[in-house]
Amino acid sequence: MSGATGRRARQTRTLGLLAGAAIAIFGAFWLLDFFVFGAWLGDRPRVGPLGLLFQFDIVTVQSALAGLSQVIVAVLGIAITVVSIVVQMAATRYSSRIAEMFFRDRTNLTIMGFFVVACLNAVWVSVAFTSHYIPRATIAMTMTVVTGSVLLLIPYFAHVFAFLDPETVIQRIGQQILDAALGHGRGITDQTDMPGRQGIAIASMEQLADVAVNALAQKDKVIASHSVAALRTVLVSYMGPKRTLPDDWFIVGPKIRSNPDFIALAPESVADLESNRVWLEWKGMRHFWSVFLEALKHLPEMAHVVAIETRYVGEAAIAANDRAVIAVTLKFFNTYLRAALNARDVRAAYNILNQYRQLAERVMQQGLDDLTLEIGRHLKYYGQTAHGMGLGFVTETAAHDLSALCERAFEAKNALHDALLRIFLEVDREAETSAQEKALRGVRKAQVKLATYYLLHRADAHARAIWQDMRHESAARLRSLRDELGGVSSKDFWEVTDRGVNFDYLDAARKEHLTAFFAWFDLDTP
Repeated sequence: MSGATGRRARQTRTLGLLAGAAIAIFGAFWLLDFFVFGAWLGDRPRVGPLGLLFQFDIVTVQSALAGLSQVIVAVLGIAITVVSIVVQMAATRYSSRIAEMFFRDRTNLTIMGFFVVACLNAVWVSVAFTSHYIPRATIAMTMTVVTGSVLLLIPYFAHVFAFLDPETVIQRIGQQILDAALGHGRGITDQTDMPGRQGIAIASMEQLADVAVNALAQKDKVIASHSVAALRTVLVSYMGPKRTLPDDWFIVGPKIRSNPDFIALAPESVADLESNRVWLEWKGMRHFWSVFLEALKHLPEMAHVVAIETRYVGEAAIAANDRAVIAVTLKFFNTYLRAALNARDVRAAYNILNQYRQLAERVMQQGLDDLTLEIGRHLKYYGQTAHGMGLGFVTETAAHDLSALCERAFEAKNALHDALLRIFLEVDREAETSAQEKALRGVRKAQVKLATYYLLHRADAHARAIWQDMRHESAARLRSLRDELGGVSSKDFWEVTDRGVNFDYLDAARKEHLTAFFAWFDLDTP
């Protein structure tokens, strides 16, 4: 609201400056003429300069009013032309619903209405006097209205451009969603009309998604990012107050059920959304997914932004202890991973796994052990799936993220640690041939790194479990793994990545235990 208030204050100052400048210039030269340069035709009048200003002559007034109506019609035409062009351009670029929003705005309707009223007044007053009667007050009013219309042009155009600013439009749409969900705001006339409110919320969400998708098609990362962030803000802001909403709000009504995102859902899935009270969150993250798919085609780096915003929603759900929303968040993370693998987009999968692991760490901190293990199993599954598709680096990334989860669980002395370790050691179970096994060197390196972590913290039994899993490796391969890990001296990867970490790096303390771990193998055997 502070931004809108500031804009209104600037527009008011602009209007005041324009009016003041016009009055000052006219007044200065009027007085100069009256007292110095004016040429009097006939006797000098007994009135002062202000009185003379309002002494109307029938011929002069008739001529002036005829031109006055033309001026105000021209002003109205200019306003309509500029507004139509700008609104159409904005609607074409961002969303077709922008025109609808524009003509629902009270300020736009008020100013355009003022232009129309001024135009009508100018036309009417031109025929409202005779040779025997001059309506002084009406003429003065018309002059004031026409003056105001002309003065309003620049502030009004500034308002139009501010109204159609993409960030402003995005914020306004996001607020519409919250107003509909929480039952307040100027657009909500009946709080008990749940189908109506649901329809407004869904339509506004689709507007945000439209803006994001259209921005992606034009490779406009800034607008796409703002749209996704606005949708995340809505979901996060809604999560707390939703507990106070009536049960009717969470029923999937006819307007929801007829929406394309819901109409294909099985009745059981709809019933789950109702019982878990998460249809709005599901709808919002369904739009995240549509933006994610579009990003893979047009602007791949935006796929990472979608994953980050989804993690933020999940973290808000964790803070609110809303397990149902957490479950929806995990389901969409899995969907992102599947889409990235199907597109064979290794970088997108790499970034999604990073966000997924961070969410898993927060879930673990909250003591949600079952959900943590569920994420661990998902990481293993998609790592194995990627390996089967020949995307070995994704498998390696999943292994390193599972290794990091094992470390966090061990540090926290969490009871689920042993289960996570077993899941981690199963990542490479899908290898069936020597060629496939060779492609899993990255997984083995992650296992060796975790073993050195255990040895550093005197958890020899856990390191032995990793040794047990690796004991059938050939001596040559084990030696190469040892030498490669021991030879990496920089913790930073040599390319720019969001993680900024070299997967093969071991700090000095852990390197000291690298030799001890490999001493358990019989590496002297050829």
